[in-house]
Amino acid sequence: MIDFKPDWRLVASSLLILSMAYAPGLSARNGLEKATASKQATADQCVPVASWVMPGKGETRLSDVMAAIRDKSVVLLGEMHTNPEHHRWQLQMLATLYAARPDMVIGFEMFPRRVQKVLDQWVAGELTESEFLARSEWRSVWSTDAGLYLPLFHFARMNRIPMRALNIDIHLRQAVTAKGFDGVPEKDREGVTRPAPPAPEYLEFLLPIYQQHDRPKQKQTNQQNKPGRYDPDFLRFVISQQLWDRAMAQEIHAVLNNENKHKNPLVVGVMGSGHILRGFGVPHQLKDLGVSKVASLLPWDTNRSCKSLVSGYADAVFGLTPFASGSAAPAQQRLGVGFEFSEKTRGAHILQVERGSIAESAGLQAGDVIVEMAGSPLQASGDVIAAVKRQAPGTWLPLKILREGVIAEVIAKFPPLSR
Repeated sequence: MIDFKPDWRLVASSLLILSMAYAPGLSARNGLEKATASKQATADQCVPVASWVMPGKGETRLSDVMAAIRDKSVVLLGEMHTNPEHHRWQLQMLATLYAARPDMVIGFEMFPRRVQKVLDQWVAGELTESEFLARSEWRSVWSTDAGLYLPLFHFARMNRIPMRALNIDIHLRQAVTAKGFDGVPEKDREGVTRPAPPAPEYLEFLLPIYQQHDRPKQKQTNQQNKPGRYDPDFLRFVISQQLWDRAMAQEIHAVLNNENKHKNPLVVGVMGSGHILRGFGVPHQLKDLGVSKVASLLPWDTNRSCKSLVSGYADAVFGLTPFASGSAAPAQQRLGVGFEFSEKTRGAHILQVERGSIAESAGLQAGDVIVEMAGSPLQASGDVIAAVKRQAPGTWLPLKILREGVIAEVIAKFPPLSR
């Protein structure tokens, strides 16, 4: 392997310009961010801002991190999906890794496998930005602000780095959650094989997450009703999470074994940190598939508790100034649903409703089909996005839905923006 030592300062300054082009409202540090930084400076930080730490070993340098992962075949970059600082760090790391390993493939959790052709067309320069987002069904599949991810997508396109769709359709995850892995016919599993059994520590990690969600068969009313590790419904929840991890691991494994295109590729996986930390998720499934040369790099917000930063948390973490979400008003409010457009019913078929969202407050449920918004029938998925974008804070959006064969009217109330 070539021992390449690029000028990291030049790389970082170039990336800052590219990233700022997609987040102009976040480029300047305002008073709130300065106050946050000042307060954080006095806190007990286990990972200082702009510093690397190897959990269990202590502070280190970028050159040492790169030396430790130079022989890896997979590098996983974590994120909190809505945190702009995490995506800026990912862009920096993509450039750093690409400078050392130009035979790179970037896998994204954000895309289901069925849109792989669209990713290929984007990288080849055959689609405009808007065409790419529309054909990849970004707004209905992922729904997070595309502006957070576009610098990553443009970096891949600029350098003709192949992009790989790692995810599966939400229908499959929902089916496995409801019926278990064996309850879903093999022909409907999108080629995903049985996940490796979870470590006991992974069950302990997932249990409190599961307990925060309403379960289909019973509500949590007190501590005694909380499910344990062997609750059947909890175990179905676990296997659905593992299916997600397994699918992404299989796609990464497929790239590594495609010798016709890549002799010694570096596969970089961009995904939520929960799929990476402590090796529970994708690393665990990759190991089961025979891929052992895996490195995990995660962003670390410096206001986090240091209790979880234990040996094995990741190969290395990078300290970031906590993003002050109140520093800039959101460009638009969100209804809070994942959906796909149904040509048969000419409506938006709701796949999931986010907890605490406007949609949940309105009483929308998974399985509902929105057929009208503000009195206008829906003709395409873009109509849903456009209607929400037009909705001003503090106003009401009337919806007509189809639920179990019955038409009903629902009001989505968009609250005023907080000052």
